[in-house]
Amino acid sequence: MSGPVLKISAELVSRIHGHGAETYPHECCGALLGRDGEDFREVLDLLPLANRRDDSPRNRFEVTAEDVLLAEKKAREKRLDLVGWYHSHPDHPARPSEYDREHAWPWYSYIIVSVEQRRPQDTTSWRLREDRSGYDREAIESPALSATS
Repeated sequence: MSGPVLKISAELVSRIHGHGAETYPHECCGALLGRDGEDFREVLDLLPLANRRDDSPRNRFEVTAEDVLLAEKKAREKRLDLVGWYHSHPDHPARPSEYDREHAWPWYSYIIVSVEQRRPQDTTSWRLREDRSGYDREAIESPALSATS
């Protein structure tokens, strides 16, 4: 296997898609709860969050320190780890923006779903490099996606 792999169920992918469609034309966001395996990371639950960005929620999302603490608490309660974040890109490709890179943290997985006219499209996952210079694509293994993204 080359590169990182993210495993996620069809039901969880569907929930992310639904959240993106529901909040369209604004970006949705939430936490990925799961655990790392030997050669993969697995998402086992989600924590949908409110987009705290009030000046440009159509093309930006924000989580607060309180949101991060809540996500860590929910993960602990479920005996899981906070392994990443998801958000939508309304009417834009499912790839990280420069804004995303500037506000991301290394190690976490970042799922992005493109939502066009309230319809979820491509779903991708990324990990920010340790030096913060850019992202590496993370393969997604999910029955919900027609091919590994």
